[in-house]
Amino acid sequence: MASQNNAARIGQTIKGLEVTSRFALAVLALASGVYTYLGVRGLLDGDANFVFFAAIIYSVAVSVGIYVFWSYMMRFLPLMRTMSQRLIMVAIMGLGSLMIVAMSSWLNAAALAGSAALEQHMAVTLEEYTGDLDAAHANALSAQSLLPDVQRASERFATLAQEEREGGALTGTSGSGSVVQLLSQMSGQMDGLTTTISQSQERASGLFATGGEHLAVMRELVSAPGEVQPRADAFAAEIVALTGVIAALQETSVAPSVARAAEDLSLGFIAPVADGQSAGLVMRQDAAMANIRGAVDAQSSALAEAAQAIMAEPEVEPRRFVPLSSAEAVLRYASDFVPSWAGAISIDLLPVVLVLLLSVAHAAMRRDAESLDDAETLTAADMMRAVALHNQMMAVRAQPAEILPERSEDEEPATGETETLTVAPEPARAEDDDTVTQLPGLTQRKRTEGPQRP
Repeated sequence: MASQNNAARIGQTIKGLEVTSRFALAVLALASGVYTYLGVRGLLDGDANFVFFAAIIYSVAVSVGIYVFWSYMMRFLPLMRTMSQRLIMVAIMGLGSLMIVAMSSWLNAAALAGSAALEQHMAVTLEEYTGDLDAAHANALSAQSLLPDVQRASERFATLAQEEREGGALTGTSGSGSVVQLLSQMSGQMDGLTTTISQSQERASGLFATGGEHLAVMRELVSAPGEVQPRADAFAAEIVALTGVIAALQETSVAPSVARAAEDLSLGFIAPVADGQSAGLVMRQDAAMANIRGAVDAQSSALAEAAQAIMAEPEVEPRRFVPLSSAEAVLRYASDFVPSWAGAISIDLLPVVLVLLLSVAHAAMRRDAESLDDAETLTAADMMRAVALHNQMMAVRAQPAEILPERSEDEEPATGETETLTVAPEPARAEDDDTVTQLPGLTQRKRTEGPQRP
């Protein structure tokens, strides 16, 4: 009786929760349709009325499809008895779940986290362009490391010229001669290169400040309140301007100019003719100018190598900003929005839990019903029919049999005579039906022929 009561209670509970299950399924399908509408609306372009009706039709189709699919699964899967049938239904449920995720769940995620995903895309792009601006500025300033070397070379030539003019440090004869002229010429070339490097530094600093202003505006757009799409458009405009600043910074590097100037120092070295009044002075001037030429060659090689090392550094590759829709941003940055994806998928696939609960409940109910004894499955109507049949058989057994006198075969019964024949039933043969048990009894048959005898 305990199994019978448990199976009955399970059946009553399933029947009582049927309305609740339908209501919950309808609410889940409606919620999925609403968020699907929000996701589809962000993907469609065109007239506002067209976008509205197209999104409504798609979301209604999704809601109806989800409700019908899970209604079928809740009805059919719990009724499957064999393992092969259950596996086929589970495979169908898995295929339907994948289709629901493809047509609805990612749009639900776009509606739940679309704005945050676009802001994430802008934040990532901001970091990338910040790195590009810093790299371009560093490349532009790398040539500034040559400035101290150029300044020292200029000061050394100027100092030698001054010492030669005042005391004859190189030739032993003071005065402004060919050596002083050559030293002053080298010092002037170095001063010109110093000016070029200093001017490039000022321009690079100005461009870097302009790029910083664009980055500040972009940061404000990323964190500003309000709708994200207008902010994304303004963000793209700032990126265009920042890209121009980065390209300009790439062109401000004076390393190529320093390399060319260094080559000119060596290749374009023209020593003046010695103008000494004596042969000894002329020889000393020639020797001094030869030494100066060696120093210029060494300085030229050092500057050229330093400039080539700067130019060998990798340049900042131009970056292309690709605007994304909310759905595309959610897909690209899915790992950053796992809770939103979990919620979007749960709205569509929560009925899986209901289907599994119903399957377990039906299996338990069938198991308890199959374990019942025959006596536990009898109803009151079956008991009443059995008692009535028993009483009828007992009444037939209790009735006495009538014995008639013998008469000849030629004797006709009188009119109105009633003959009572007692016929014993033929016993059932086991080979005919071994499942039927014949009850002993008598079958009476009355026949009236003519009048009764007195």
